Amino acid sequence: MGSDGHLNPAVTIGFAVFGFFPWSEVVPYLLGQFLGAFVGAALVIIQFYPHFKASQNEADGNQVGIFGTRPAISSPFLNFMSELIATWAFVFILLNLGNFTQGLKPFIVGTLITVVGMGLGTTTGFALNPARDWGPRLAYTILPVPNRGNAHWEYAWVPMCGPIVGGILAAGLQVLIK
Repeated sequence: MGSDGHLNPAVTIGFAVFGFFPWSEVVPYLLGQFLGAFVGAALVIIQFYPHFKASQNEADGNQVGIFGTRPAISSPFLNFMSELIATWAFVFILLNLGNFTQGLKPFIVGTLITVVGMGLGTTTGFALNPARDWGPRLAYTILPVPNRGNAHWEYAWVPMCGPIVGGILAAGLQVLIK
């Protein structure tokens, strides 16, 4: 299966549901994943603080899209399905790479993320990773970003739930075909 150093709650939860990862490690992994994404976003806010100050509104570019996903066209159920399908494909392929820490497999995983994002992510901005969306969205919401726009929490369930369901379904299919 490879390294247990996954950075994605959809992978962690999907793997745990079907016994590929121990439940006792799920909460610490989730905390690390979300905290890491939050801290990364905080560093971006610090780095680009003068730019946020100069951007007076969302039209100038000061918007949550810098940190979290938003759909090209708002259709909550279909946006959810887009995230589910993209994450399902990603996790299912991961499960079939074998030990994805050896040889060129880390490069293949990075390429896989790029391909899934380019092929399936344009409709939603492809979260694929709930921590990657929620951690930065929370940082944008609570940290002192000058001229902050709307964080669009009404949409945030999509990049949380879609990837988690996709990860669970991919791991479930893996169990069925083995």
